[in-house]
Amino acid sequence: MSQATISRPLPPLAEPRHAEPPQVTDKTLPNGLRVMIVQRSAVPLVEVRLRVPFAGTSDELPIATLLGETMLSGTSTHTDVTLAAALQALGGGLGASVDADRLLLAGNTLATGLPGFLELLSTVVTDAQYPDPQVAVEREHLADHIEVALSQSSTAARAALVKRLYGDHPYAVELPTPAQVREVAAEQLRALHASKVLPAGSTLILVGDVEAEETVRLAETVFAGWATSGVASEMPPIPALVTGPTLLVNREGSVQSSIRYAFESIRRTDPDYPALQLANLIFAGYFSSRLVSNIREDKGYTYSAHSSIEHSVAGSVLTMDADVASEVTAQSLLEIDYELGRLATSGPTAEEVEDVRQYAIGTLALSIATQSGLASTLSALVGIGLGPDWLEAHPQRLAEVTVEQVAQAAAKYLTPANAIRVVLGDADAIRSAVSVLAPIQE
Repeated sequence: MSQATISRPLPPLAEPRHAEPPQVTDKTLPNGLRVMIVQRSAVPLVEVRLRVPFAGTSDELPIATLLGETMLSGTSTHTDVTLAAALQALGGGLGASVDADRLLLAGNTLATGLPGFLELLSTVVTDAQYPDPQVAVEREHLADHIEVALSQSSTAARAALVKRLYGDHPYAVELPTPAQVREVAAEQLRALHASKVLPAGSTLILVGDVEAEETVRLAETVFAGWATSGVASEMPPIPALVTGPTLLVNREGSVQSSIRYAFESIRRTDPDYPALQLANLIFAGYFSSRLVSNIREDKGYTYSAHSSIEHSVAGSVLTMDADVASEVTAQSLLEIDYELGRLATSGPTAEEVEDVRQYAIGTLALSIATQSGLASTLSALVGIGLGPDWLEAHPQRLAEVTVEQVAQAAAKYLTPANAIRVVLGDADAIRSAVSVLAPIQE
């Protein structure tokens, strides 16, 4: 005996909950180190982020990349093993990473272990030794890792895109070659550390079960010995983006094509930014976007497509990526341009704008709902000159964006004519069809 299916309407969505803006204690210490503290006592942990400006030249890229892998390899009082053990004893951990804009030391500790954790962090920034044996091991690991990464089509497509975007700017190369890494000596790491790892322009962010004023005093004591000489390195502005023919990059024998688009974008402080953020979401910025519905759900050309606004210290760009089968490369390019043109000329619907508005407000709230998320978000904002006041005001800015403003932003920034296109794939297999759509450059 079967039971009849009862159809019930879905209940309406509740009003979105807006996260309370963080209350931040913000103080700059005598040596130039900025300290930002947010007290959140839900769990007895503290998230720590130390962001150091690390702008460099292309020649410094191999050294900087290896520095991020070896900074925790030992000090004059700790080997890499005893340093890891000391952190573990505090209920914490610490990692280091470097990109074109910053060195980031990120970790966490039990609240009771914070004094000891900051002591260890201070030791790393003031006394990292880069011992030759550990550097030699990590150098080979990094070179091998880069070799594997460079063999991936996604990495190669990204490399072609940033080179096309930035020319001679330091952003134009994101990974050194394995050969360049293998030439780096430990003394070069020590020299770069001495010149770049400075308190001036650096920001220490602590989020968790702390008392703000007491923690400021602790940081001032612990980091008092960090050198005050030197100034923070600065990245030159990115060049104006210049459109042109579609760049076709040959990957012989590839069965798929990696399609990459880029557009000149705007900073988070620009009055157009909230509208552009929503326009981007409608285009390809989340799973229910127009482009995903078109080339994934409807036509099955790709597993997924995605666009996002990338904010770096020197400027912002909007990028889109999709990997498709070689035989539908031209058709995919046509559909991408169709969705761009349709959004720019006809604009979005009121329902689309409301959907992405709630998505944007909700994801922002989620990004700062945890100690870790808030610490990382603040670190990213600090790097481009923003702070908690932006976090507090942005949901309201999103709430006030009109359908007409989203349409205007799409027409201004997201048009096929403004796109920079890179296609990586088997050139012999896709050249003829792609060249029908637009001029190509190889």
